[in-house]
Amino acid sequence: MRNCLTLSALVFLAACSGCRKSQAKTAPDCILVEDDFGPTGTVPITIDVVAEGLEVPWGIAWLPGGDALVTERPGRIRLLRNGTLQPAPVATVKISSAGESGLLGIAAHPSFASNRQFYIYVTTDEGGSTQNRVERWTLSEDHTTATFDRVIFGNIPAAMYHDGGRIRFGPDGMLYVGTGDARTPDNSQNVNTPAGKLLRLTPEGEVPEDNPFPGKPAFLIGVRNTQGFDWKDRETLYFTDHGPSGDTLRRGHDEVSVVRKGDNLGWPTLYSCESGEGFVTPSLTWEDAAPPGGAAIYTGDAIPEWKGSLLIGILGSRHLHRVVFSLENPNQVAQHEVYLRNEWGRLRETIMGPDGHLYVTTSNCDSRGDCTARKDVILRIRR
Repeated sequence: MRNCLTLSALVFLAACSGCRKSQAKTAPDCILVEDDFGPTGTVPITIDVVAEGLEVPWGIAWLPGGDALVTERPGRIRLLRNGTLQPAPVATVKISSAGESGLLGIAAHPSFASNRQFYIYVTTDEGGSTQNRVERWTLSEDHTTATFDRVIFGNIPAAMYHDGGRIRFGPDGMLYVGTGDARTPDNSQNVNTPAGKLLRLTPEGEVPEDNPFPGKPAFLIGVRNTQGFDWKDRETLYFTDHGPSGDTLRRGHDEVSVVRKGDNLGWPTLYSCESGEGFVTPSLTWEDAAPPGGAAIYTGDAIPEWKGSLLIGILGSRHLHRVVFSLENPNQVAQHEVYLRNEWGRLRETIMGPDGHLYVTTSNCDSRGDCTARKDVILRIRR
């Protein structure tokens, strides 16, 4: 009876402000995967190991000319040049490291070719308190060193778990910052805290005038802990979020959703395929915990069957997940399947490269995987 609750648990749920607040209905367009994670994919692919010897490579930022900056969670920024990982770090960042925190996401400024600026999401100890913040750095002309510029946005609540960290520039030139609820579920519904949100900022760290919540950095609310999102078009994002891991007496049910400006993903009110007025119900969720890492829409030509699909690096269940959305109903999943099942361990960053291939990082050295002598690697996926 895995779904039964004891009397004491029911009393707790009734009293908890961060738990479900009403009897929600089940959305018909939501797919709940109750057994395993999905069928094995049949599209033939080839895997190249681009780089190895990394320690929890969390984010990749491609630069004009083909170089890439790679963050390692312990606090190093590395340079990938001509397919070779350079031995010396570009910079070492002072971090606060516990659990899922540290040096996380990275993004290059849209005008990097002229200003050489890039941004990182990092956990720090500031004035005796641990917080996340977005910093701006400047890369040297030869791309081998970097200098700190300034903090553009700080005071993001941090925690050992549910720490967020993915940052990406959108097609509108704004910086989008995924944050976690910092182990306080009600943060996600509170528009006055940046925790549990997708934030939207100008490159200077200011709040754009056309944000959905006037004067607030929040672009989406009701987020538990996102590490992956990408744009279907200028108005629509595919968005992944981690389901609960015991908080509010619920587990599993990580989410893939279709979202737009000002949406509320429902955490901690809704769960699984539940629906409620004013909330977005996921398009795909799994009963068992996945959970999802980075996410990217496949835009290359090398694997034409994947064109337009959402590819998600999956951590706990150790695979690459492909999601195909319906052409008739853009919020509905038409097909989903599993690749690389247990072949490369935990997969985290998932991003398209300038060469039209998909790149994926492993996360086996984060204390939750099997960290071998070659440590973590960067994979290129092609036909």
